[in-house]
Amino acid sequence: MIPRYTRKRMADVWEAENRFRKWLQIEVSACEAMSKLGLVPAAALKEVRKKAGFDVARIEEVEKIVKHDVIAFLTVVSERVGPAARYLHLGMTSSDVLDTSFAVQLVEACGILEEDLRALLAVLKKRALQHRHTPIIGRTHGMHAEPTTFGLKLALWYAEMERNLERLERAKERVAYGKVSGAVGTFAHLPPSVEAYVCKRCGLKPAPISNQIIQRDRHAEFFTTLALIGSSIEKIAVEIRHLQRTEVAEAEEPFTAGQKGSSAMPHKRNPIASENLAGLSRVLRGNALAAMENVALWHERDISHSSVERVIGPDSTTLLDYMLNRLTHLIANLVVYPQNMKANLEKSRGLVFSEGILLRLVQKGLTREESYALVQKAAFKALKAKRNFETILIRDRAILRYLKPAEIKESLNLAHTLRHADEIFRRVFGKRK
Repeated sequence: MIPRYTRKRMADVWEAENRFRKWLQIEVSACEAMSKLGLVPAAALKEVRKKAGFDVARIEEVEKIVKHDVIAFLTVVSERVGPAARYLHLGMTSSDVLDTSFAVQLVEACGILEEDLRALLAVLKKRALQHRHTPIIGRTHGMHAEPTTFGLKLALWYAEMERNLERLERAKERVAYGKVSGAVGTFAHLPPSVEAYVCKRCGLKPAPISNQIIQRDRHAEFFTTLALIGSSIEKIAVEIRHLQRTEVAEAEEPFTAGQKGSSAMPHKRNPIASENLAGLSRVLRGNALAAMENVALWHERDISHSSVERVIGPDSTTLLDYMLNRLTHLIANLVVYPQNMKANLEKSRGLVFSEGILLRLVQKGLTREESYALVQKAAFKALKAKRNFETILIRDRAILRYLKPAEIKESLNLAHTLRHADEIFRRVFGKRK
């Protein structure tokens, strides 16, 4: 069953309420760690735990004056905590809070995206098994090549998305690092044990080394992974767009009751979902480039990366969440036309089996060049005369010198060409179907 898509789940990750809640968790956790070291009185920690809170509207109000989001946050929390608030943010810098909370948000977003990918994989597998033996012409350069099956196309997509899930899991691990190491990362005013405690409470690992920030090569890898997944989505979308073309008509997007394809042409049924996905993948790639531009900062840090991440963080994760869900629905409801696939496969009148004849001739002792010349001559003759390839071959004296009609017929057999399809499926999906 396809989970119902709701944009709110991912949006909640990036809501101000969630962000400030994580900031508060970091600040309180730091107080707890410092209290264990005797740096924060137990009574003060008790007050912080009891009273610490915030109001988003109030933070926004203060930020308009101080022009600094973390200071505005700390001001509002301090208003609630009272005198014990002087132990908040002790020895810390803004990036300790910002980078650590950003990591937690990215990990949360990854959890949703992993669910999305697993749902897509389940649908791809189901449709692949359904069409495991549905023959379709394979195309290279957009031209008829050799037969394959529609199930193998879907299995190919499945394998790629499985790799994308592995990539996403690695990318999540790469960004799941926090830092509470102070202004330039030297722990000048608090010990590393505080960082270790805070990161553990947040479900992160401490960065082995940082300056004022977590190094942005981690984030560049993360956003590049999202872009790569988007490119795989575009690959599938482009294929569906081609298969839906009037001249091909082998598969098409579902067209629901009341849907309209064109404001001017009532007959149109356009692949709008696939075109939408192809376009959105460009945004993900653009955001990945922006993440790469964030890697090089001045000295121990500047804040040129910050404004970028406030956009690409929520945008890329929310966008990919939407794309994966839309593609899953599209694949689940894709309309497939096996008869059209069969008709298109037969349009070449058997020419798509030419390699089988070529290899038979080579096995009989001809050079590859000699075999190629004989088969190409016969193929072009069949093409020009619009006759079946087999008919031309069994009347070609030069070829009959080496091949019997039965051998020619066997080489033009679809079942023979696709005899290893089940083995490919076992390699992709395992022994159990």
